[in-house]
Amino acid sequence: MIAGTNMITFLNRFILFAALHSLCATHLIKNRLHVSESQAYRLCYNVASLLLFGWVMAAYRNSPVLYFAPGNWSLLLYLLQLGIAVILALCLIQTGIGEFMGVTKKTTTTFTRTGCYSVVRHPLYFFSLLFMAVNPVMTMQWLLLTIMSSIYFVVGSLIEEKRMVAEFGDAYRSYQRDVPFLIPGLSRLT
Repeated sequence: MIAGTNMITFLNRFILFAALHSLCATHLIKNRLHVSESQAYRLCYNVASLLLFGWVMAAYRNSPVLYFAPGNWSLLLYLLQLGIAVILALCLIQTGIGEFMGVTKKTTTTFTRTGCYSVVRHPLYFFSLLFMAVNPVMTMQWLLLTIMSSIYFVVGSLIEEKRMVAEFGDAYRSYQRDVPFLIPGLSRLT
């Protein structure tokens, strides 16, 4: 009974996190708060997101283990996760990690289409999902996180795509035609 309650609490917290995270990233909220391109807002948004995500993860401390990769397979998967983390860092560096975190002022007025962004339009989401999927220890909490994150990343990507088309017009539409949405090598889904 407690495990089921923990799972429901975890799912409810994740949904609340996803809703607040998305809402606070919209131009509507930023304009209402008069912080459209504020560096301080971005930093506070990231810190609040981390704290809220920690609250989400604390909801399901005694999650049952579904499987674990034995011996060398576990080591191999951890090394794969390390490689994926390096790629994620490179993607962030490519687009401006300081801007992303909110510690430096936004200076870019275009979108990135080189490097990881020439392979897939949303590499941060793709590699984050890949990182979660290859975890050598799969608990029920981690599986739910991976599934819920997959849904959230697809919805978030679609919302971001609309914003990018509104901001960059035909240049972004051309990019959409040339580069896969979320999975490298997969023909257009959107």
